[in-house]
Amino acid sequence: MVSFFNQMTEHKAINIKYQQVYRLVVDLWQSLGFPVDVAEIATTNLLLADLRGISSHGIARLPGYIKLIKANRINPAAKPKIVHETMGTARLDGDAGLGLYVGHIAQEIARAKASIAGSGWVSVYNSSHFGIGAAHTLPGVPHKMISLSMTNASPLVAPIGSIEAYFGTNPISVAIPGGKYPPFILDMATSAAANGKLEIAAREGKNIPKGWALDSQGNDSNQADVLKNGGVLLPLGSTDDLGIQKGSGLAGWVDIMSALLSGANYGKWVPPFVAFKPIADSLPGLGIGHFIGSWLIEAFIPYSEFELNIEKWIEGLKSLKPKDNDKEVLVPGEPEHKAMMNNVIHGIDYDTNVWDDFEQLCKLVHK
Repeated sequence: MVSFFNQMTEHKAINIKYQQVYRLVVDLWQSLGFPVDVAEIATTNLLLADLRGISSHGIARLPGYIKLIKANRINPAAKPKIVHETMGTARLDGDAGLGLYVGHIAQEIARAKASIAGSGWVSVYNSSHFGIGAAHTLPGVPHKMISLSMTNASPLVAPIGSIEAYFGTNPISVAIPGGKYPPFILDMATSAAANGKLEIAAREGKNIPKGWALDSQGNDSNQADVLKNGGVLLPLGSTDDLGIQKGSGLAGWVDIMSALLSGANYGKWVPPFVAFKPIADSLPGLGIGHFIGSWLIEAFIPYSEFELNIEKWIEGLKSLKPKDNDKEVLVPGEPEHKAMMNNVIHGIDYDTNVWDDFEQLCKLVHK
């Protein structure tokens, strides 16, 4: 471990090979009491964010997970179990487990049901932060399925017309096989910006763009630490003219599907992931909720026909005239796919502050 940490310099970034950081993170989870299979799945899903260039949700999230574990809000020995099911649906109790793992189990169940019934849907309660949504949709692609995942999250977002947080960033992800091309991947927060983007801005000493957040008085704020001072994030759209009602509606839909169909907490009662938010005194459910599902493409159309159509669809999109001549028209998920291919080969560039925090975590946990 020391040889990697000794690479720290005064430069802004440090490059680490994927397999090196993978092994370190697996060891960290195991040191916290997680079985090796859970540790490996959790690490794969956590590092998918770093591989895809979504640095806010990779190892930068580890301090938050560890605080929840130390507070006995995540159970390292969790054994998620189905408490109700039909041929095409299931309700999963995450047993207060790590969402990075619980979401994986839910996706496996959804795929198994889809292979029989044509589609499979799993509502999840008693879970925790599950990382990036794509971690729970991409696994369906090799099985010739279209997959969807969503999760609610701790309240940081004000619904339309309010300056008080009720929704989380409540992300939605969809993964669709692309035939000979990389898959179509939608992975988006339903807020104007994810909280992780504010954290990145704070680390870099930058202001945030107008339209991301309001301060505690309801004024537009460009301060990266606005949430710590009583501010709120805005829904996707930010203003009436730009469609804030769409982002607010999507956030509400995710909350309902993730929690009201499962028995998880919802709205302002969702337990916080961020350390500066207190837990509500009286909770209506258990943990965080997810909603994860898959459609078997062959249940609708021969896969070979779909494959030809999706390839033609992608080619049609890519052939459009770009707005800027020096840039290309992009398929959703394409920039992240390119980042992943590059980072697998050349290693991941980590902000030195993030890597230093990771170093300190490893030292503390291994004492």
